[in-house]
Amino acid sequence: MEFRQLGRSGFKVPVLSLGTGTFGGRGDFFRGFGETDVKEATRLVDVALESGLNMFDSADVYSAGVAEEILGAAIRGRRDKVIISTKGTFTVGPGPNDVGSSRFALIRAVDASLRRLGTDYIDLYQLHGFDATTPIEETLSTLDDLVRAGKIRYIGASNFSGWHVMKSIGISERYGWARHVAHQAYYSLVGRDYEWELMPLALDQGIGTIVWSPLGWGRLTGKIRRGQPLPETSRLQSKATVEGGPQVPEEHLYKVVDAIDEIAKETGKTVPQIALNWLLQRPTVTSVIIGARNEEQLRQNLGAVDWKLTPQQIARLDAASSTQLAYPYWHQRGFKSRNPPPV
Repeated sequence: MEFRQLGRSGFKVPVLSLGTGTFGGRGDFFRGFGETDVKEATRLVDVALESGLNMFDSADVYSAGVAEEILGAAIRGRRDKVIISTKGTFTVGPGPNDVGSSRFALIRAVDASLRRLGTDYIDLYQLHGFDATTPIEETLSTLDDLVRAGKIRYIGASNFSGWHVMKSIGISERYGWARHVAHQAYYSLVGRDYEWELMPLALDQGIGTIVWSPLGWGRLTGKIRRGQPLPETSRLQSKATVEGGPQVPEEHLYKVVDAIDEIAKETGKTVPQIALNWLLQRPTVTSVIIGARNEEQLRQNLGAVDWKLTPQQIARLDAASSTQLAYPYWHQRGFKSRNPPPV
């Protein structure tokens, strides 16, 4: 397993991480992802560690905290062998302070995650979303205090826009506080919006990107093709997609899948392996979060590493997955001599 430096830090993480969205299966949203229990999760952790994958990603809202509890139980007795990343900010209760990135909310959220995970420190703690109602100075000073207290080792963000990240970095540098070294972002062959602004920013500011939903919310599993109904177990059938999943035009999806299928025949690799390998060769990508309902899926996804698509194959995938840029990015592409794209 290859390890890469996480942003502008001295910390190295594996190029694949195991997500825990399938752990627990509590609530309508997460039941669509999976219902992995402690026994199954422990086996997945075993397989992951055998392969060299030692980073596990969670969040306090995954199955209302149950995912963190299951992860904590699955790694018990081997905390020193794993890297834990988790997230906070989203709503975790009915109270007015059970949401957001205020000092009150973050301190309580981190302490609760530590209890559920059964550990006294979190390797990477990420803000799950941007809280515009809390001053950024309050949020970052709190995270800095938690770093200094030893409860968090590194901090990052998730689902931020470019100006959210840049303003946060500027404030951290002004006061000498802990600085975001990671941004957990949605990025896939059928969702390349990340490249417009967040990728150039990450290159410029030394932010390591940790990719979530690399298979396009279940669209690149190899089960979706032209003229075929969606499989009954597809995430695209779940409430999660209806309420908040990224939308992809049907013809665009089939165009991408057709290109992947051609390369699958050439390489002998699966559709997910090709989609994951493409991401691992993109600028700024440090780690890609893979999910697995069972051991077979995990082993399949682990097959995305230790080989590389050729430059010609990457070019074909790039062409098939390209889309019209939003303004001002399409305009900036017209001034490439002084504003070259990152890819």
